[in-house]
Formats: sequence, structure tokens, C-alpha cells
Amino acid sequence: MNPNIDSIDHPVLAIEKLSIAYGKGETKAVKDVSAGIKKEAITAIMGPSGCGKSTLLRAINRMHELYADIVTEGQIFLNDINIMEMSTIQLRRKIGMVFQRPNPFPTMSIYDNVIAGYKLNGIGLKKNERDQIVEQSLRNVSLWEEVKDALYKKGTFLSGGQQQRLCIARSLAFQPEVILLDEPTSALDPIATSRVEDLLVELKEKYTIVLVTHNMTQAARISDYSMFMYLGDLVEYGSTKMMFTNPRDKKTEEYLTGKFG
Repeated sequence: MNPNIDSIDHPVLAIEKLSIAYGKGETKAVKDVSAGIKKEAITAIMGPSGCGKSTLLRAINRMHELYADIVTEGQIFLNDINIMEMSTIQLRRKIGMVFQRPNPFPTMSIYDNVIAGYKLNGIGLKKNERDQIVEQSLRNVSLWEEVKDALYKKGTFLSGGQQQRLCIARSLAFQPEVILLDEPTSALDPIATSRVEDLLVELKEKYTIVLVTHNMTQAARISDYSMFMYLGDLVEYGSTKMMFTNPRDKKTEEYLTGKFG
């Protein structure tokens, strides 16, 4: 069963017949996936290790183009514009990415980490513009009060949870439409995990969030929609509440009840 992209009205992201293969087409990690992602909501992608969920996520901002032996077929549209026709700079301004482990740039201060994307893309800003972007981005992740007196210290002096919020602030600095997160709390302790989860729920008021997670309880707590992937296939996609209370597919039910995964 492959959910139709029309099940979400006016999706901000429309994935159409997406297949991704490693080794020049020999092994398909994602198989003919179609799905629509709802604007200003949290969509969780779940499934056992090796099911293709991170591969699918990374395709949304064309991370696979960094590797010559990965073959991508199908299309992805952002607000009806084919992302394959955008420059990667333009695309990654619209779709931010946060990885599994906090990765602030180790040689940069907190301040410079937030505006790193502007510097790396050669975009000049006046000092007052930089200051405004840094403060607003840090406020958006509830980090400003914690670091406002240490902006020129290295980002790596922060705790793991603070570093991950800094990385989210870095992705927000460009004011993207979509934020992709690949298991953003798997390296964090329970308290830091809870703070990041609360943050994501707040951010969905302004941003579309797509979250890969191994943590089923996390998906149940914070996501509005969930995808269940298995062996590269999108098995089931719908509201999280319905999936967890009344899954349509037996594989989904077995995964959610801990029979595999």
C-alpha cells in the first residue's frame, strides 16, 4: 500500500514515485514512495534500522548528490516547484537539516555558528542584520537567555542539548519553510530530549517539520502524522493517532507492538 499524495490537501512537500538506489542501482533503499507532507505540522518517519527512512529524509534536500554511486528516480516538489530544478543553495535555504548528533562548527563561536550559512554562501550582512538574525534564531530555540553573555565562546562548550538547539537555530537563521531532523534526540539525555521535543512542538506553528525517529513514543507524543517504512517501502501513512490506535497494515501493527524492529 502506497498512500496517495492527495490524502494531504495542498501539501508543502509532494514526493512522487521516489526511488533511491545505492551501488549504481543495484540495491534500492527507497522503493517508489509517494507522499504529501502537510504544512506547519510534524510528520514522523518510523521503521526498523535499514528501512530507508533516513535515505528518504536526505533526498528531500538532495544530500545524496554528494555521492556518485547513489541513483535517485522520481520527483519531489516544494510548493509545486520541482526541487531538482533549484540550485542546492536555494533549496537548502528553504529546507534546513539537523543531524543525529549535535554538530556545531567546532572552531566557530555560538554567534558565528548561527550565521554560518550566510558566510558559507558568501551572503554579506550588516552588523545590525547579523545581530538581529542571531538573537531571533536563538530566541526561537529558547537558547538566547542561556547564551547571550557567552555569544563569542565556542559552541562546543555547551551541553549536548544546548548544542542541538544551537544546530536547530543555525537551520532557522535562513527562515526555511521545512526543517528535516534525523533522529535529533538519540544522543541526548531524557531532560534534553524533552526540551527539544517541546521546542519542535512550538516550532510547528511556523515551520513544517519532518522527523526521522526510532523512538515510537516520541512519534506518538509530538507528531501529527506518521509514516511507517519497511524494507524501502512506505507501508502506511496517516494521522499518528489513527496509526497508533488502529493501524491499517499488519506490519505496522507488529512494529508498533514490538514484534520486530
